[in-house]
Order: sequence, then structure tokens, then C-alpha cells
Amino acid sequence: MAKKYSIKDVAERAGVSKASVSYALNGVKKISEKTRQKIFKAIEELEYEPNLAARSLSSGKSKLVGVILPITETGDVTSDLLEKNPFFSEFISGLSYVLSQYDYDLLLSGMNSNITYSNWIARRRLDGIILLGIYPKTIYEEIKKLNIPTVLSDVYEEYAQDFHCVHVDDEYGSYLATRHLLDLGHKRIGFASGTIKSSKVNLKRFNGYKKALREEKIEIDENLIFETNVTFEGGLDVAEYILEKKIQLDGLVVVADIMAIGVMKYFQDNGYIIPNDLSIIGFDDIRYARYCSPGLTTINQDVVKKGMLSAELIIKELETKETSKESIVITPKLIVRGSTTNKKEEKI
Repeated sequence: MAKKYSIKDVAERAGVSKASVSYALNGVKKISEKTRQKIFKAIEELEYEPNLAARSLSSGKSKLVGVILPITETGDVTSDLLEKNPFFSEFISGLSYVLSQYDYDLLLSGMNSNITYSNWIARRRLDGIILLGIYPKTIYEEIKKLNIPTVLSDVYEEYAQDFHCVHVDDEYGSYLATRHLLDLGHKRIGFASGTIKSSKVNLKRFNGYKKALREEKIEIDENLIFETNVTFEGGLDVAEYILEKKIQLDGLVVVADIMAIGVMKYFQDNGYIIPNDLSIIGFDDIRYARYCSPGLTTINQDVVKKGMLSAELIIKELETKETSKESIVITPKLIVRGSTTNKKEEKI
């Protein structure tokens, strides 16, 4: 078995004190660059592996950033979220890319809204926290008291001003989606979403949809508004309902790509041709949107970039101690693929 070396061994090899080795490992600027180079050369020669727990205690940093994903369905766990909607994994890949460059690791959890977040964060000695989605106001109040760098993603509530925030211009994105269908000549355009009243993201996207229709003096038809789970299965349910009720549609605006793909699959499995029988547009531009057939026309919000920006805000506060709060709004873009086309004479 290879010998496990200690800080003392590194210090002896480099000809310095143990304190100097500790300074080098923790980035403390109390030693010269020449001494630091000698220490890291000794570390490399001995293949010394620092005790991360000990370093955490001495530096006051755990080098861990917590990421909390919303669990909205009973019985779901974090792995369910990652499996059901690639949005989450793409967001996390952006986070991980930036954090790893600064030697921070991610601690990922999907937590129910009745959990005491402050205890969860304190027990794990997290250096920062990123929350994706909406939680009760009491949870944000708990986290604010901890006074650690915190970023909220996709949160519009008033209390969001107490934290760093990153989100896309949801209303404008949905406006672009609806405008695209209108420009193709479609008039009877539906809107498929999660519950609108309980989510300001869904509400803003609904407002963008309504704005575009009103520009064309098209009245909002409540029969063309479909609310269900924002999942692939939710998309299947919407499509099944449309066909069973024989609802006449030209186009459909969907608040998430994974849901739009579910709608598209159900129509295709039942003998309909997309986009000839129905033009469908999603929101997110996840990778799957490019791989399905036809490719999904969608609104790009650069999910990976959203994760990267969230991580950069955390790192900036951790590294500079700058505590002023920043809000970043990503401008969405229309991506046209094969799931939308000009209006034909006959529709479903």
C-alpha cells in the first residue's frame, strides 16, 4: 500500500513550515510565489492529497454550492426531475462548468416545500445556494437570514429583489412564439401550460400569448387554453384531450419543449402529420428539440447559459465579497424548425 503523506511530509520536502503549506493550500497570500511553487512541486512529487474536510474547517469554506430543484409531484425525487425534463440537466451542466473552474462542487437536491431549508443548508456548510423555481415566501426568508450568496432562477416575486436573480424574458418569448404562428397565417392558436395562476413564469408566458393575439384583434378563447403538468406525459394528455373533444386548432403554443414533444408524439401516433395538421411551437430549445422529427420550432432561452450566469453570480460574491444584488434577464430568440408551417386550408 502506498504511503499516505501528511502536511508535515510536504513541509519537510519543500523545506518550509507546515503553516506555509497550509497558506499555499488555502490561497492565503502570506508566502512568496517562489515558496508557493516549491510547496506545489513537493505536493506533486509526493502525490499528496489534501484533507478536504480539514481544509474546509481551516478556510471557513466547504467549496460546496447547493442547487435545489422544485419537486411538484408527490413521490418524485431529484432523479425523476432530471429524467423527465432535460431542462434541469442542461441548467446544471452550465452551473457545473463554471463552478468546477473555481474548484467548487455541486450538491444537488430536489426538496419539498415543507422542508426546513436553513437546517439543510447549515448542516452541509454550503458556501452558496441556487434555487430553481418557486417556493413559499417563508423559505426565502429562512435563506436570507443565513446571509450566504444566493441566486434565484425563474422567480418574479417581490422578495426576489433580496437575492441575485437570473431569468429569461418569458413574456417576450411567448409573444415571439405566438407572433410566429400568426405570421404563418394561423388564427385559432391554443396555449398549453402548467397551472397559470400558481406560477408567474406561466402567467408571463400566457400574457405574451395574449398580447400577440390582441395585436391581431383575436379574442382569447378559454376553450383553447390547456393547463396540466409541464412534462412529456402532460403533453400527451393535452393532445389526447384536443383530439377527443375535436377542438379545432391551427397552431399550439406550449410553455416547455418537453411538453410540446409529448403533444407532437400523440398526434403523430394517431395518424396526424406535424406541421401539416397542426403547427406546434415550444419554449426552451433543449437538445431534444433538435433530435425529434420534425425538429421542434421553439424559443431559445439558452438554458446552459442560464446555469452559467447563475454560477458566475455565486462565484463573484464568494470571491470578491461584493454583496450588491444583480438581476440578469436573458433575451429569448425564435428558432424555426420543421414543426411549424404556413396555414393550410384544412386543419384538424
